Amino acid sequence: MSAETPRKPAGKNSNRVVAAVCLAFFTGMIGMAYAAVPLYRMFCQATGYGGTTQRVEKQYAGRVLDREITVRFDANIAGVPWEFQPVQRSMTMKIGQTVQAHYQATNKFDQPVTGRATFNVQPELAGPYFNKVECFCFTDTSLKPGETLDMPVLFYVDPDIVNVPELKDIKTITLSYTMFPVEKNKPVASSEPAQGNSKTVSDTENLGG
Repeated sequence: MSAETPRKPAGKNSNRVVAAVCLAFFTGMIGMAYAAVPLYRMFCQATGYGGTTQRVEKQYAGRVLDREITVRFDANIAGVPWEFQPVQRSMTMKIGQTVQAHYQATNKFDQPVTGRATFNVQPELAGPYFNKVECFCFTDTSLKPGETLDMPVLFYVDPDIVNVPELKDIKTITLSYTMFPVEKNKPVASSEPAQGNSKTVSDTENLGG
């Protein structure tokens, strides 16, 4: 009588299949998470959804109202080893007036890092009326180890904002940026939670002053 070949337990093969499927699923989810940031940003830029500001080519609004509005500036980091902050905490200008603000970033990592900024404004309804002419957020920003970069934002608030019933009495808008690492960097994520800056100072006061 010939000896029977021992059969491998079916459970092991089944477990391997399940493990492979789970690995593929989680890998796909990670890829989707990285892709979601730029895709979501493109959607918001096109629609003004979620308080996203608008990009415009026209440098001036065409008219300036005899009415002032204050813009506050906020900065956050999410997994990028940078110091990132606004140079000024707030600015007061006329509605329709084109002004320039500045942010500053320093790479604290020992390797080059490329960051990508997402942005929005509060209140969200003001997003479609906050027009950026030039902004560091339009492209990725690369910094060498220890490098510090000044990053300007040129913008104006569309005078049509006063025609929106919910915004006709608006006096303050907060512009907020969150800086993410671009996937190709794969830097060590910051051990600190996202840092925001919400304290308001005058437009002539710098953080370093």
